[in-house]
Amino acid sequence: MTNIEIVDAAFRVWGRDFYRKTSLSQLAGALGVSKPALYRHFENKKALITAMTDRFCDNFAGFVKADFQNAMKNDNADEGVSTIIGSISLFFARNVYALIFSLINLYDRNLDSRTIVSSLKARGADMGIIRQVIEKKYSVEASVIRLMFSSLSFLMSHFHKTKKSFDNPPSEKEINEIIMTICGAIEHGLGYSAEKISIDFKNLEKQVDKMTPNAEPEPFFKAVAEAVADAGPWNVSMDMVAKKLGLSKSSLYGHFKNRKDMLRRLFTSEFKRIIEFARLGIGLSDDNAEQLYLGIYSITVYLRSRPEILVAMGWIRTRKLDIGKPDKNMEIFRLFEDVDIEPMRNSPEEDRQRASHLILFLLINILTQSSTKKVQNNDIRMLYKFITLGLGGFIR
Repeated sequence: MTNIEIVDAAFRVWGRDFYRKTSLSQLAGALGVSKPALYRHFENKKALITAMTDRFCDNFAGFVKADFQNAMKNDNADEGVSTIIGSISLFFARNVYALIFSLINLYDRNLDSRTIVSSLKARGADMGIIRQVIEKKYSVEASVIRLMFSSLSFLMSHFHKTKKSFDNPPSEKEINEIIMTICGAIEHGLGYSAEKISIDFKNLEKQVDKMTPNAEPEPFFKAVAEAVADAGPWNVSMDMVAKKLGLSKSSLYGHFKNRKDMLRRLFTSEFKRIIEFARLGIGLSDDNAEQLYLGIYSITVYLRSRPEILVAMGWIRTRKLDIGKPDKNMEIFRLFEDVDIEPMRNSPEEDRQRASHLILFLLINILTQSSTKKVQNNDIRMLYKFITLGLGGFIR
C-alpha cells in the first residue's frame, strides 16, 4: 500500500459519502488494512487531507493551465471564456470525485480558498486570468464571476447525479453535451433578449414590498429555526431546541421523532410558506419576464423577514444536511416552472425542472454568500440579468 493508493481511496470513500464522515477507520476498512497501518503513511487525518488537496491542485492545474494561457492570448473574449469554462467543465465531467472534493472542501470553505488559489497559480493555473479574459468584453463584478462558477457547479453536479457517475462513468458524447449546456448558460443565460427583460425593477419591487409575508410560524418551528441559526444546521441538537422552548428533551420527542425529523419538518414547513408567498408575487403580472423577477424578489423579501431560515438554506446548495433524500418533485425546486419562461417553452420538462432548480440555487448563493454585507436590491437585479442573459447582460 502506497501514499498514492491511500489518497485515491480517500477521494473515493469519503467522496461517496460527500465528506459527511472522514473517518480513518472507515478508510482503513475500505483498504482492508488496520488503522495503525495508515499512520505509517500519514501521521493524522489533517496530513492526509493536505495530501488530497495537493493532488487536487496538481491534477486541476495540469489539466487547465494550457487552456488558460490560450484563452488569455485570444483577442476574442467569448472564445476565451468558452475555452476556460469548457476546460474546467471537462475536468470535472471526467473526475466526479474531484468535483465533490472541490464542492465540499473548497466551495464550502473548509479549506482556505486563498491558499488554494496561490497553490494553483504556483502550478501555472492563475485563476486571475479568468477575470482578465472576461473583462476584454464584459463589465462584471466579483459576484458575477461567483455566479458563473455556481452555475458550473450546479449543472455539473446535476449531470453526475442524473448519470449516476459513481457506477457509470459518462460517455464522451454526454460530456460534450453538458459542456455545451454549461457554456450556454454562462454566456446566454435562459436566452432572453435584452429588450424583453427591460423591466421596471423599482415598480415590481414596490408591489412585492406591499405584500406581507405569511404569519409567524408556530413556536416549535420558530425555535428550531432559531437554534439552526445559532448553531448551524449540521450542529443543531434537540437539546438546543428544547432549551429555547423551556422544555425537557423528552417533551420534544412528543413533537419530533428525532433530529432528522425535526429538520425535515422545518424545511418542509418553510418551503411551503416560501412557495405561497412567491406565487403571490408571481401573480402580480401577466408578463413572463416580469413574473420571473417577481418570483425571485418575493423569495428575497421572505428570507429577509426570516434571516434564521436563510442560515439553514445552505442545504439547497450542497445537499450535505442529513435529513434524508430530498423528493425530486419537491415543489420549491420546481417553483419557477410556474413561470412561462419564453425561451424554454419548447424545451423538455427535464430541462425546465433543471432551470427552475438552478434559479433557486443561484438565488440562495447570492443571499447566503453575502454575509459580510446586506444584500441590496441591485444584487438581485444583477442576479436576474445573469439568469436571463448570462454574460450577455454585462457587455461593456
